[in-house]
Amino acid sequence: MYKKLEKCLKSIREKTDFKPEKAVILGSGLGDYAEKIQIEKIVKYTEIEGFPVSTVQGHKGQFVFGYVEDIPVVLMQGRVHYYEGYPMQDVVLPTRLMKMMGAEKILLTNAAGGVNPSFKPGDFMLITDHITTAVPSPLIGPNIEELGTRFPDMSEVYSKKLQKIIRKSAEDCGIPLQEGVYVQLTGPNYETPAEIRMVRSWGADAVGMSTACEAMAARHMGMEVCGISCITNMAAGVSDAKLNHAEVQETADRVAKDFAKLVTEVIGSI
Repeated sequence: MYKKLEKCLKSIREKTDFKPEKAVILGSGLGDYAEKIQIEKIVKYTEIEGFPVSTVQGHKGQFVFGYVEDIPVVLMQGRVHYYEGYPMQDVVLPTRLMKMMGAEKILLTNAAGGVNPSFKPGDFMLITDHITTAVPSPLIGPNIEELGTRFPDMSEVYSKKLQKIIRKSAEDCGIPLQEGVYVQLTGPNYETPAEIRMVRSWGADAVGMSTACEAMAARHMGMEVCGISCITNMAAGVSDAKLNHAEVQETADRVAKDFAKLVTEVIGSI
């Protein structure tokens, strides 16, 4: 896996020597955000030797290198999901690669289902912790010593310091911010009402199909991690509504302007 990472990095370095300080994975509703920054270089995933390619409709599948308020960043426009059939080590390969490019901090964003009944579609949730019991750890298998220790501490996956900054950023933008625990399940199907009752009993506030595995891989490498979910729908059983991807995308698009404003403020502050 480390040789694969080195091959991917070499492939990128042949196209750009841009060194980002911060990395951002853009979730649903933020796909167009990358086009609003000062772009220096775009590298499509298909141009990177050995790189997993996103198959989700609407995900552009490329790294965008550029500046957000004079800060050098790399944006992942379209992530890779476990449900697409990739091994978990490939799912987190892009996260690891962005660290190897030079990024020391990472902001993870996603669309998520609301488990906490006090949430509503269109809310933003600061991720304070996560639960990955239902998906394989990306660290299973031989440890890559060049990346991190065999048994990494996960007592503070999401930096408390960065959480404080995100709270302040939301306040400065006048954007209400929920907080809570994110649970990653496999997907691609939405959860059953019984599964949502289960994760609620675990302490979940939101549920989705990405992000937590990326956070774990980033912490393994020593990155500072923070995350924000856009609550695009209430999870099964929390409301009577049937779930469909079009509705999720519609909500994400509706609040995209505020999400972009918040992300810009956060990047400038962390």
